[in-house]
Amino acid sequence: MGNKELKLFILFLFVFFLFYFVPLHHVRWQYAILEGLFLVQEYAREHILFCLVPALFIAGAISCFVSQTAVLKYFGAKANKILSYSLASVSGAILAVCSCTVLPLFAGIYTQGAGIGPATAFLYSGPAINILALVLTAKVLGWQLGLARGIFSVFFALFIGLSMNLIFGKAEKERIEGFQMIVEADPERPLWQNAFFIFSLVGMMVFAAWARPKEISGLWFTIYKWHWLLALLFLSVTILIVIKWFKKEQISDWFQSTWFFAKQILPLLFFGVLVAGILLGRPGTDNGLIPASIIEKLVGGNSFTANFFASIVGALMYFATLTEVPILQGLLGAGMGKGPALALLLAGPALSLPNMLVIARIMGIKRAITYIILVVIFSTFAGIFYGNIT
Repeated sequence: MGNKELKLFILFLFVFFLFYFVPLHHVRWQYAILEGLFLVQEYAREHILFCLVPALFIAGAISCFVSQTAVLKYFGAKANKILSYSLASVSGAILAVCSCTVLPLFAGIYTQGAGIGPATAFLYSGPAINILALVLTAKVLGWQLGLARGIFSVFFALFIGLSMNLIFGKAEKERIEGFQMIVEADPERPLWQNAFFIFSLVGMMVFAAWARPKEISGLWFTIYKWHWLLALLFLSVTILIVIKWFKKEQISDWFQSTWFFAKQILPLLFFGVLVAGILLGRPGTDNGLIPASIIEKLVGGNSFTANFFASIVGALMYFATLTEVPILQGLLGAGMGKGPALALLLAGPALSLPNMLVIARIMGIKRAITYIILVVIFSTFAGIFYGNIT
């Protein structure tokens, strides 16, 4: 029996025993399964069309139209370290994406030759350094927590990227050298045209996914009132660019590349969201297998255990953009410590169970596990530090 057949056999056994032993007659299990299905439905309705699909098209565009020379120049092993890590670490300020939507973008630059350090700095910063989320955190949970979240997020993106490069730098050399040996033909379009094309796609994604702010006044709400018009404007620009600058074969390559990323990412995302919903329920509910009361008891105070548990819960739970703020508001009201609150804010938006499954496929299990451990550990100690000074 080959490895492929053995894996398939083990999968069959797992599914058989799962359905054989799961106590479906228990009400808690019934509610938990429904929670998982509800969370998948919520994800499909709110994030697939206007977040993930544009992100997949952006990843396909990066793969097809952004030259590997350009990626290597700014994010490769020989790139200027200050420039590459700075760009990667502040990217979240303009993207405003969740832990799942950032995955196609990460896959796009990583498969084009970006080094493990800048790529993982980008992977963390994409969902973590969200300007709207930082402002909402400061307004709802206090300016101290909002400021701490912003400072630690930028620092973590840099430190995680540098740590990943330090740990896997030697192993990455062969991969990067393989990209550097590729001799590319002269591009059919100038760099500014490709950059403008990517910019129009990002603009469409950002405004299509713009969340409704809590307050019904100010700049963020004004943008929210006009976000569909802005998204349509960027979509129109994208269509005009494709018609004017792209050949039929190039459009076909773009769609094929997008489909390649979709096949890699979507099945694991849906499975991960389902499992996260079954275990923890939807944000704000108490119908998962793990009762919310247990979580609330374990995150009180500022002990190592409380901060570590908050980091683990944040890493496993799926948070849509901005949903972590009202959830934390409720947990703080139930007695959660300020340190564990920051730990959850730092680990939660950047990680989730579906996110973990996908990054393991993209960059390998060892690298993924290391990245996850770094995020959890850094979040834990940041929470302890913040809890001690506040």
